Amino acid sequence: MIIVPGPASQILGFKIGRLLKTDVIPVDFKRFPDGETYIRIDGDIKNKHVAVVQTTFPTNPHLIELFLLLDTARDLGASKISAVVPYLAYARQDKRFRPGEAISIKTIIRLIENTGVDELFTINIHEESVLSDFHFPTINLSAMKDIGMHLQKYRLKEPYVVSPDQGAESLAKQVAEVLNSDVGCCFKKRDLITGEIETEMVELAIKDRDAVIVDDIISTGGTIVNAAKMLKAQGAQRVFVGASHALLIQNARTRIMQAQVEEIIGTDTVSNEVSKISVAPLIANALT
Repeated sequence: MIIVPGPASQILGFKIGRLLKTDVIPVDFKRFPDGETYIRIDGDIKNKHVAVVQTTFPTNPHLIELFLLLDTARDLGASKISAVVPYLAYARQDKRFRPGEAISIKTIIRLIENTGVDELFTINIHEESVLSDFHFPTINLSAMKDIGMHLQKYRLKEPYVVSPDQGAESLAKQVAEVLNSDVGCCFKKRDLITGEIETEMVELAIKDRDAVIVDDIISTGGTIVNAAKMLKAQGAQRVFVGASHALLIQNARTRIMQAQVEEIIGTDTVSNEVSKISVAPLIANALT
């Protein structure tokens, strides 16, 4: 197997290659003044099993890079192509919430399939059911165990793991299993036009205990902020936040910390200042 790290996942790709003790072929890339993307795989991959590693945030530029990398790998004669997309964008647009809306993830799936990929690996995709639309094997890995193990370092007091909505409840349970803790769930409603979020107050036995809010994606942080404020209002001692994909758009990190959150713990599916956990071992193990 050969690792080809895309522009969005350079460090992660090299980490995976090091763990697998396999060759890593560099990628030359640049963006032209008109916004077009240049991609060049700088090595021989003919008749080789190639794992292209490319996350998709910021979304649209890195999606184009992903399509170009996958299509080029096939055109250069790779015998097998594994698409490793740690954060798969558009998975939240998996249904038509309002009449006339694009079901965007279905379009993304068709574009990936048309490049001739043989299999796809991703991490904590927002809606796992969309993977059934692919016509080749897909593997949805979970970083929740790693987040739980990282949280053990903080010596949490009677930890209580909370999902900010029903969609993340299964993720919270995975972290709670590692921490051997209680688990609870908040309820939220989102305005489909404005995007404004309302979180329903839920009574939890959280007083004087440490709380952990777990989600797959942190975007603008509104869901996390609402949940954190609710937990602090009910007497939580400390509040931590863990997420596979900490996008932290605009001033999300500031807003979350202002809600009296101790720390945000993310992974390097999206590389930024809160990426405290590497998913390289998780991916490397899945590729073997």
